[in-house]
Amino acid sequence: MPIAGELHYFFHEGGDASRPPVVLIHGEGGNHLTWPSDIRRLAGYCVYTLDLPGHGRSEGPGLQSAADYARSVLTFMNSAGMSRAVLVGHGLGGAIAQTLASEHPDRIAGLVLIASGARLPIPSAVMENAANPATFPLALQALQAVMFASQAETKVKGATFERLSAVRQTLLFGDLLACDAFDLSDRLAALRTPVLVVCGTEDRLTPLRLSEELAGSIPGAALQTIDGSGHLVMLEQPRRLAGLLTIFLATVPYRPGA
Repeated sequence: MPIAGELHYFFHEGGDASRPPVVLIHGEGGNHLTWPSDIRRLAGYCVYTLDLPGHGRSEGPGLQSAADYARSVLTFMNSAGMSRAVLVGHGLGGAIAQTLASEHPDRIAGLVLIASGARLPIPSAVMENAANPATFPLALQALQAVMFASQAETKVKGATFERLSAVRQTLLFGDLLACDAFDLSDRLAALRTPVLVVCGTEDRLTPLRLSEELAGSIPGAALQTIDGSGHLVMLEQPRRLAGLLTIFLATVPYRPGA
C-alpha cells in the first residue's frame, strides 16, 4: 500500500480525469478492509481507501476528535495532489467528512454519509467499559451486538469481530470519544455540496432517526435506506451500496483542477 501524508491507502485507478476522485474514510476501530472490494474497486472511478492514523497500516497514535482526523485527511489530499474529491464516510468517517466539508468546502465535490449523523452519541456503558482495559471485552461484546442486522451472514460477523478485537483498547476508546463528542448540527445548514445519506433500516448503533435528522439538516441532501441492513451496511449489502454510490457520483458536478 502506498503512503501519502503519512497515511497508508489502497488505490484503485479506474476512472479518468473528468470524474471526481473518491476517498473512502472508515469508521471507529476500522481500516481499509472495512470497505469490501465492490466499494474499494468501484467501477469507473479512482478510489482512495484510507487507513486513518494508528489504524490498519498507518502508524502513530489514533486521535480523539473528528476535527483532528479531518486535518489528517486534508493533509493526505494535499500530499496526493487532490484539489477536490467526493468523501465517502462511515460512522466516525462520516463525521470526519462533514467536518472537512464545513471547514474546507472548496475541497469537497460531494459527500456520502453512511450510518452517520450530525451527532454520534455512544451509550454510556460502552464508553465506561471501553475506557478500562479490564472491561474492554465487554465494550467489544456490546458493540458486536448492535453492529449487524439479524440476518447478516455469520462469516461476515465473525470476521468483523475478529478485526475489532485486534484493535488496541486506547485506539478504539479514542475513536469512541471522537464520536461521542461530535456535534455539527448547528453548521450543516451552511453546506452547499451534493450529499447522499445512507442508512440501514436495522442500524442500532446509529439509528435511522440520526440519518433522517442529518439529511433534513443539509440543503438538498438525499436519503437512501437499505432494508434489512445494520450499521455495517457496506459489508452486509456491498452491491446495493455500490449501486447507490455509482448513481450518486454520476450526478456530482466536477471540473478537473477547479
